Formats: sequence, C-alpha cells, structure tokens
Amino acid sequence: VWEQEDVYRFAPMLGDMDLHLIGEGNHYEKYRIMGAHVRTLDGVDGVGFAVWAPAADRVSVVGNFNHWDGREHQMRVRGSSGIWEIFIPELCEGETYKFEIRAKNGDVFEKTDPYAQQMELRPATASVVHNPKHYTWKDADWVKNRPVTQALDKPMSIYELHLGSWRRENDTYINYKDLAHQVVEYCTWMGYTHIELMPITEYPYDGSWGYQTVGYFAPTSRFGSPDEFRY
Repeated sequence: VWEQEDVYRFAPMLGDMDLHLIGEGNHYEKYRIMGAHVRTLDGVDGVGFAVWAPAADRVSVVGNFNHWDGREHQMRVRGSSGIWEIFIPELCEGETYKFEIRAKNGDVFEKTDPYAQQMELRPATASVVHNPKHYTWKDADWVKNRPVTQALDKPMSIYELHLGSWRRENDTYINYKDLAHQVVEYCTWMGYTHIELMPITEYPYDGSWGYQTVGYFAPTSRFGSPDEFRY
C-alpha cells in the first residue's frame, strides 16, 4: 500500500497582511516567507515554497523529488497578488529545486529561486533548500562586548577583502572556516579593526569580483555552505 499526503490539503502559508504589505512594497522581511523554508504544517514536516510571478500562467516546483516534471507540484496563486505558493510534505534540507514557469504564450522555462538561501556549486544552477535553524551561534561573548570594543569614538582601520583571491593557490579556494581563522589572525597582526568583504552573494563567473549577483540571499557555494559562512 502506497500512502501519500495531498499537497493541496494544506492551508496557505502567507497571511493576508503579508500579501497586503508585499503589494504596498512595504514588507521588509520577505526573505522570511518567500523562497523555500523548512516548516511543519498540521503536524507534517516538509518545505513551503513561495515565489512572485505575476505574469505566469502556471508555476511548479521541480526537482529530483518529482523527476523535474512540472506537471507535478503545481503551485497555487494567491488572488491578484501574483504570489504562488505550495507546501510539499516530506521534503527536507538539501533538496535541489527550481521553479518551472509556463508563460501566457505557452513557453515553459525554469528559473532559480530569487530568495534561495543556498545555491548549487557552479556550473550547476539549481537552488538548494537550506534550514538556518540548525546552526548554533557561538558569538554571545563577542556580541556582549561589542559596545565597548566597537564604540563609536574608537579609531577604525578597515581591511577590504576579496575572498576569491586571498591566499589562493593552484586555482583552489580557501573555505569559509579556514578563511575565518586566517583572515582574523592576519588582520589582528596588521592592526586592522574591521573587515569589509567584497560581494559574497552567489555569482556565476569565477573571474569576477562578485558583482554579477544571481542570488542575493545565498552566500556563494565556492567557499562552502551557508552554515560554514556563519562560522
């Protein structure tokens, strides 16, 4: 016997106030509700998806879990808001996905999630479901002392850093964790008080400085995972 949850039995995830504020252009925390988020609805674990595609005729979530078939997991549009959403039970962190869009003229194409929190390592281009709630922050002491160590009347010396070229050898990159230790050690020794990172959001071209952003909410996978970036 094969049992499967009906994806359309779950109530919408975005509230009326969310839709109202998004329509006004005044929702300042859309990243918390748009994109892909691991959540539990009616006691069922899964992933909720939401994307704004006002000119689409149909939007589906596709991935390995449905053989990249847009006829499955078609999303529901929320009235005239242009927002499409769906909750897919039993999906979990690490799933790759894209949105398959059918335009009004019948053209069908795939798009990565503009609110994705993680992207596949190039040359792959899919979005990845990420759950930031699993990470345990260990910076309580630093945050507590920040008003003193970073007081506004203290001198500043800023080190601007491009992660892709810093101490790079043999066309390989240093990962986020190693960078955290090496950069802090170097900047402390040199007398810098602050570090300014050049763009670290996902971008397609290795030779650039990262200004061709394709994922504003995803740290580039070249140097590791989002949790390794938090480290």
